[in-house]
Amino acid sequence: QVQLVESGGGLVQPGGSLRLSCAASGSIFSINTMGWYRQAPGKQRELVATAASGGSTNYADSVKGRFTISRDNAKNTVYLQMNSLKPEDTAVYYCNADRVWTTTRGLLYNCWGQGTQVTVSS
Repeated sequence: QVQLVESGGGLVQPGGSLRLSCAASGSIFSINTMGWYRQAPGKQRELVATAASGGSTNYADSVKGRFTISRDNAKNTVYLQMNSLKPEDTAVYYCNADRVWTTTRGLLYNCWGQGTQVTVSS
C-alpha cells in the first residue's frame, strides 16, 4: 500500500518553467525507480524521465536538455524540473514508483499517482 501525491502542475507560457513534486508514502523501505510519465489528449501515456535509487537517470529524447529529474531518497520524493516548456509538453503528468519494497506487503510494482495537469500556452 503505497500512495503517490503529486503537486506543482499548472498553466505556463511557452519558454517558462515548472517544477513538479511527487511524495511517496506508506510502509516503504526503499524504491528502486521513480519516474514521470505524461499523457496528452488522444495519445498513449509515455515515459518522460526516470531516476534509479543509485542516481542514474533516463530521459525521453523530446525532453533532453530541458527537463531534469531528481530524487530525495530519504523523503521518498521525486522532482521534475521543466524548463523551456513548449506547447507540445501539455499533458497530464503522472508520477510512478517501480519496485517498491514495503515492510508489510513485500515488493510492489508500478505504483501511480493521480496525475497533475501541465498546460503550456500563450
